[in-house]
Amino acid sequence: MDIKALKDSVIKEVEAHRSRLRDISLKIHANPELGFKEVKASALLTQYLEENGFAIERGICELPTAFQGRYGNGKPAIAILAEYDALPQLGHACGHNLIAGCAVGAAVASKPAIDKCGGSVLVIGTPAEEFYGGKVVMAERGAFDNIDMAMMVHPGAHDTATTQALACITLEVEFFGKAAHAAASPETGINALEAMLLSFAAINALRQHVVDKARIHGIITDGGEAPNVVPAHSAGSFLVRAEDNAYLDELKEKVLNCFVGAAAATGARLEYQWGKVLYAPLRNNLTLAELFRQNMKPLGREMPLASSGRVGSTDMGNVSQIVPGIHPTIAVAPEEVVIHSPEFAEVAASEAGIKGMLDAAKALAMTVVDLIASPETVTKVKEEFDQASS
Repeated sequence: MDIKALKDSVIKEVEAHRSRLRDISLKIHANPELGFKEVKASALLTQYLEENGFAIERGICELPTAFQGRYGNGKPAIAILAEYDALPQLGHACGHNLIAGCAVGAAVASKPAIDKCGGSVLVIGTPAEEFYGGKVVMAERGAFDNIDMAMMVHPGAHDTATTQALACITLEVEFFGKAAHAAASPETGINALEAMLLSFAAINALRQHVVDKARIHGIITDGGEAPNVVPAHSAGSFLVRAEDNAYLDELKEKVLNCFVGAAAATGARLEYQWGKVLYAPLRNNLTLAELFRQNMKPLGREMPLASSGRVGSTDMGNVSQIVPGIHPTIAVAPEEVVIHSPEFAEVAASEAGIKGMLDAAKALAMTVVDLIASPETVTKVKEEFDQASS
């Protein structure tokens, strides 16, 4: 089998669809939709896939904006994941419009290889990556049970074949005190805001004594209503992150003690709730990552296998615990431009962003070729995953 010819054909397919993919990405960018509300984006993506011969299931996992598009019915079943939710106020400052265009572009470009070799390629549309962990919900409802591997590419400021991502959980906290006139009778009040401020001070002290890459950060969402009234209520929202679930559990207890201690010190009543969604750490399949890295070379991108860049969290981590997966990063922005910024939102609609999206689609499609043309490679991918799981 002439693998090079197959790879050349999928590259040509991406180029043939360049204008349409650019249009889809820019339309999603121009119409930012928050998690679980991505009606326009989901419709654009499924329409494009349907027009190109994919069988579409909309509203999978009881999520209206989630979907699955499938081409072919054989094994291996290779999933390319699409994200398309935006951030409040910032729009597509994480570049999910590019992830979406890349996913459908790579899948459609893979059709000639599927026709030649068999197997199947799927696009799984995963809403609400930001804040709500759409893939976590979908994983729990079986969306990834019948696939052999999952891939996606995220835009950023560096080219890397693997990505570091931390386990992460949210913590919502409230303190309830007692209102009083802050000048006339402060002694009769219980200051809920002071309890929150003491909690922040305790967390700041804790940060000195946590392992490297663990993260604790949060905001005050309610700090009172008037400066001359002792605040009877305060609220905050926090994220706790760690490299693995075991240390996350340990860190959760330490973080919670910061709030318990503040409640005891001030007399305020504490109420809290840990998030129902836990973002798992990302497990990179190095066999898959190396295939992707090699396929980037003919496109003029030399990328390291290991990432030494910034770390965050992603619900792709949960998928990578179920099936072999990769989550490479492709450079579309200068190093000084970080994601979740207005500057990155601009990049996500730039020609540099579109070029990165198309390069990523080509490399993903070529990786599909490597997999469906070589059962031995699929076996190696699965063996690595099984060994890491044992």
